[in-house]
Amino acid sequence: MAEKKVTQMEIQHSKPNFFIIGAPKCGTTSLAAWLAEHPYVYMSPIKEPFFFSRDLRNSRIQDWNTYLRLFEGVQAQHQAIGEASTIYLFSKVAVPAIEEEIPGAKYIVMLRNPVEMVYSLHEQQYRSFNEDVEVFWEAWKLAGERKVGRHIPPKCKDPVLLNYPEWGRLGEQLERLYRIVPRERVLVILLDDVKENPRREYLRVLDFLSVPDDGRNTFPVYNPARAWRSRYIARFVRALAKTVSYSKYVRGILPRRSLGIVRRLESWNTRKHSRPPLSPAVRTELEAYFAKEVERLERLLGRNLSHWRSLSEVE
Repeated sequence: MAEKKVTQMEIQHSKPNFFIIGAPKCGTTSLAAWLAEHPYVYMSPIKEPFFFSRDLRNSRIQDWNTYLRLFEGVQAQHQAIGEASTIYLFSKVAVPAIEEEIPGAKYIVMLRNPVEMVYSLHEQQYRSFNEDVEVFWEAWKLAGERKVGRHIPPKCKDPVLLNYPEWGRLGEQLERLYRIVPRERVLVILLDDVKENPRREYLRVLDFLSVPDDGRNTFPVYNPARAWRSRYIARFVRALAKTVSYSKYVRGILPRRSLGIVRRLESWNTRKHSRPPLSPAVRTELEAYFAKEVERLERLLGRNLSHWRSLSEVE
């Protein structure tokens, strides 16, 4: 099958106009899934293309026309066109690159207590095979050595993915975003608020994107804490899933309709998993480490986040 060329008309029509840029493990998967079902919103079928974060080695999509193939499904009714690469907030080059290619784009930022965020992020990196140290606190203490190239897991795509202290500096990342993008083009949502009243926060997103209310009143949680039954099988299934997804939406050599085979394999190999709460000693140390970041977020958002410094356990 000959590879389809992207015409100039398609290039102009198919650019995304909003981005859910992070932070990871802050509810972005759920929000992207809810928006994907809105009749006036189009979400990239590959949730996280990672195209603009060129300073991180985490993407298979390397050129502009290939990236735009993710948006070939855009129809006339789609007023908001988006993707949800959650490392863009952390990346130092992603937002400047977006601003150059798509001036006027809107940005949605989802945040949570950085203590909870890094604890959850470690679990995801372990599940994704970037991380090979199962105990969070042990992995946290390796950050310094990993930064200089030691103790890097052989399957890790980029050592910076394991620098949990830096990923948790959410105030620094948001401040950098505000230096580049006017605040009127940024919507910040706290995961705490989504948990408290998901419809209220969903309506804030729709208003920000200038699309009407679709009447959604159910808000299922996507990407919760879970673990593999077999990590060996999981390696195979994840590799298969990425190959199939790339072949469908980027190379166009497989039909876009889904047979659900990979999804069923993943579901069969997944078990529910509840993270144990952090020990009081570890939590206290992490709260002290991120205290300045929480204070910075309070200044940037104009909100009292003192409860982030006094929680007794991680959900």
